[in-house]
Amino acid sequence: MSAKRIVVFGATGGTGRALVQQALERGHRVTALVRDPDGLPLQHALLKKIVGDVLQPHTLSAALLGQDAVLCALGRKPFTSEPVCSLGTKNIMEAMAEQSIRSIIVETSVGVGESLAQCSGFQKFLFRTALRSYFADKALQEEYVRHSALDWTIVRPVALTNGPATDSLRADPDVRFHGFQGPTVSRADVARFMLDQLEQPTFLRQCPILY
Repeated sequence: MSAKRIVVFGATGGTGRALVQQALERGHRVTALVRDPDGLPLQHALLKKIVGDVLQPHTLSAALLGQDAVLCALGRKPFTSEPVCSLGTKNIMEAMAEQSIRSIIVETSVGVGESLAQCSGFQKFLFRTALRSYFADKALQEEYVRHSALDWTIVRPVALTNGPATDSLRADPDVRFHGFQGPTVSRADVARFMLDQLEQPTFLRQCPILY
């Protein structure tokens, strides 16, 4: 598989850092958009950091220039109100159109969109109450992506951990969860799956749940 030129948004978050690290290990040329370069201390010959903010559209063009694909791992603190995921992704896709970039893989969460019906009763309660604003932002983010003309994949992981990559990750758009304690998945596994989809897409314009 030939190396690609990839831009990672949300590169200083847990999944974002794993995406950057693993993409470099696979030989891809990586651009990371960061608000603070110190938030991504990694140094590598194939890594370029560009200072910008997804909520400031004029800062995105430099990061997207000449890229083959976008990996989006945007997040926000659950109890803040900035629409980082939805408006940020909308801004990214508009900038992608200007650069004729078609491929985007986006991390959201189980419980977003129609996947809420597949969650356990406890998960539904949590997503509709304490995390309601966060999930509303994620739902709008998915709407923007799914109604675009891009070649997109949305991944919906269950509860994330900082554990190592494993060989046990499963991907299924139709899985259902029951009970109080739901499954978990490592950010490293999510990053590996997203990179696999970049290199050999099997869930094009689908929303697999990762667990």
